[in-house]
Amino acid sequence: MDLEYRMIAPCYFGAESATAFDIRRIGARDVTVTDGRVAFTGGADVLAAANLHSRCAERILLLLKTGRAMAFDELFDLAYSVPWEELMPADAAFPVKGSSLSSQLSSVPACQSIVKKAVVERLKKGHRVQALPESGGEYRIRFSIRKNEAEIMLDTSGDGLHKRGYRRQSTLAPIKETLACAMLDLGRIYPDSTVQDPFCGSGTLCIEAAMKALHIAPGLRRRFAAERYAFVPAGTFERARAAALEQVVRDAPFEAVGFDIDESAVALAAHNAKLAGVASHVRFYKADVKDFAPRAGSLVFTNPPYGERLGDAAGAAALERTLGQRLAAGSVKGVYIITADADFEAHFGRRAQRRRKLYNGMIPCQVYMYY
Repeated sequence: MDLEYRMIAPCYFGAESATAFDIRRIGARDVTVTDGRVAFTGGADVLAAANLHSRCAERILLLLKTGRAMAFDELFDLAYSVPWEELMPADAAFPVKGSSLSSQLSSVPACQSIVKKAVVERLKKGHRVQALPESGGEYRIRFSIRKNEAEIMLDTSGDGLHKRGYRRQSTLAPIKETLACAMLDLGRIYPDSTVQDPFCGSGTLCIEAAMKALHIAPGLRRRFAAERYAFVPAGTFERARAAALEQVVRDAPFEAVGFDIDESAVALAAHNAKLAGVASHVRFYKADVKDFAPRAGSLVFTNPPYGERLGDAAGAAALERTLGQRLAAGSVKGVYIITADADFEAHFGRRAQRRRKLYNGMIPCQVYMYY
């Protein structure tokens, strides 16, 4: 019988609802949403599908133990109580990372050492060995302590889920794929949609929009840490990939067009689209924003340069004014602009009908929406 796991999908603040939607679609149960994370329950098939299909989640973590930890011995006992010998071989490498917030145990390095020591002692006892070479496969252990409540977790993703496998290089200050999808979720992308981006950079918004419209799972072109975990039944990820491939709709009339003043960015965007398998649905051109021609009925998604990203607030404000002028002349279906500029609406020339707060890394941003 397939074992059931409690899992956690961390995400950007503001992307919780989009993440929960993806998680529910794969058949997960007991889905609960809190700030910056979605928790859910499922078997190995759900674990694999969550890694493959989550467009906004940063990674998928197995929640192994929870408990009170106000002292180091309590944290040690909690970590030691996990049956690590059933999860990891004796030669496993197991780096430990974590965080602490509003808790008695506030030193993260000290907590890392305690958790590491507990895992070492449990593995030595469970495998009946005196030494752990850590020369084998990697198992990334995570812990979180919030208001003295600790969680011990195992990372099933490996590299962050924003790494889709198609962006080998990027332009200056790119938008992460997971954040791009949280933004795209606000605009309702369909297989017959048309998307434009006047500041396309390395093409992330256009490429992610195409993958969403064509029902291409974001994790199809990469591998995950859990694929080599012995406790995950053989063939689990292979079956999940085969099912994901059957969902792809290659003949959809979707189209995305990106523009950028930097010719090297345009070339890189086209290369990324090819690697992502959406080149037949996405085109990129060298063009200045002052020449941007919004297409009637299209959806415009863009991440314009702003001061925090590129260090030129005055130049960014001028670009926002030009963008507002160009979009005022069109009859687009919707406009979605993410920026950290608090004066964006004044520069753009119009107040947004709706706004949504999202975080670009540590930078608080707003998505300004116009219909």
